[in-house]
Amino acid sequence: MRSIWKGAISFGLVTIPVKVYSATEQRDVSFHQVHREDGGRIKYKRVCSVDGEEVPYADIAKGYELPSGEMVILTDEDFADLPLSSSRRIDVLQFVEQEEVDPIYFAKSYYLEPDAQGAKPYVLLRDALENSGQVAIVKIALRQRESLATLRVRGGVFVLETMLWPDEVRTPDFPFLEEDIEVRKQELSMATSLIESMEGDFDPSEYKDAYREALQAVIDAKIEGREVARPAEEAEEEPAADLLSALRASVEAAKKSRGGEKAGEKAGRKAPAKKAPARKKPASGGTKKETAKKEPAKSRGRKSA
Repeated sequence: MRSIWKGAISFGLVTIPVKVYSATEQRDVSFHQVHREDGGRIKYKRVCSVDGEEVPYADIAKGYELPSGEMVILTDEDFADLPLSSSRRIDVLQFVEQEEVDPIYFAKSYYLEPDAQGAKPYVLLRDALENSGQVAIVKIALRQRESLATLRVRGGVFVLETMLWPDEVRTPDFPFLEEDIEVRKQELSMATSLIESMEGDFDPSEYKDAYREALQAVIDAKIEGREVARPAEEAEEEPAADLLSALRASVEAAKKSRGGEKAGEKAGRKAPAKKAPARKKPASGGTKKETAKKEPAKSRGRKSA
């Protein structure tokens, strides 16, 4: 990984020099826009809408359009006077319970690595924060933008989660919220049963991006000149007559699915039986000790059957 920012965590009078790394990456299959006929890359020119001339990148400025259509042009000097912190500090503002921070505010995640001379205070703050069960609310200027963020511990490393400002989170305003919608007791009970039948421990490795895998398979097939294999379409189920029937059918399907998963897990945990090496049978037909060893194997075979 390559660091994208260097600065320091400012915690009271303690300063901890750190490097910032992007903690996540998108694994989308990327494409270029090309000419369908010959595969040539499509290029774009920066053309002025007033005189139709191509504009060099050095002559491009930022403009703010007014409702009237007029344009206010901002220069580098205008941005230089703005109160954006250039001290490269991550200022710790307060500590709060993690549950108090609504996940809707989170924007992007970053790892923080200490510089050599900052390793001890880094570990000290990390352990203290982890023991407290809280997260730190911090402020940071990153990528020409000042952001609130949280500082938490994951896998022994500080994770910086940049946050949206409160006025950047939209308020849901939908007509159904004003309607008086009645939910029957049986429906609520069945919905609760459905949730309980689908409970489990979250393991991200159990899930995959099926679309990306299928898209990559199409690309690989084209590269190798093979026919593209079409996945079999799943049969559409008939819609249930009412909500309660749909919930009841969903509970039954979830129970069957969970039962199949558990059976698969049990089968997966059992080691495959090893074929015993051939032995010469004694004339007496085998000792009692040998017979005792074989019996559990037979019983295991009957149990698994």
